Amino acid sequence: MADELTTKAPAVEAGADTEKKDVKARARGKKKAVKQVSHGLAYVYASYNNTIVTLTDLNGNVLGWSSAGHVGFKGPKKATPYAAGIIVKDVVDKIREAGLKDVNVFVKGIGSGREAAVRALHANGVNVLSIKDMTPIPHNGCRPAKPRRV
Repeated sequence: MADELTTKAPAVEAGADTEKKDVKARARGKKKAVKQVSHGLAYVYASYNNTIVTLTDLNGNVLGWSSAGHVGFKGPKKATPYAAGIIVKDVVDKIREAGLKDVNVFVKGIGSGREAAVRALHANGVNVLSIKDMTPIPHNGCRPAKPRRV
C-alpha cells in the first residue's frame, strides 16, 4: 500500500508540453480579420446612472462599445459628461483599425452625458454627419391606477 502512494507518475515527454500549448492556441481561435468600414452608426445611451456608447457598421453589426463602468467609473461619476468623453475615447481607440471616419449619431436617454459624448466623437477624429434623438416619449402615458377603496 505504501508503495502505491510513493510511486511517481510517468515522466511526460518534452513534446507533449508544447502540444498542450498548441491545443490552447487553437481553442481560442484565429484572430478575426478586421473589416474596413468608413461610414457607420454611433448609438449613445445616456441615463441618469450610466452612459453607454456603441459604434456599428451600417448593417448594425457592432464594431466596438464601451460604458462608464467598463472604463472604471463607479457610482454617481458614471453619468457625468467627463465620463462620457472618456468612454468615447476608449471606444474610438478600440475600433481605430476599422477605419471608421463618418458616423450618424443616435442619442437615447436624458442623462448629462448626451452632448458630451457627441462632442467627444468629433474631438477624437470621427466626423459626425447627423444627430437624431431617439429618446422614447410616452404619448398618453400609462393607464392610471384604479381608485383606492377605503
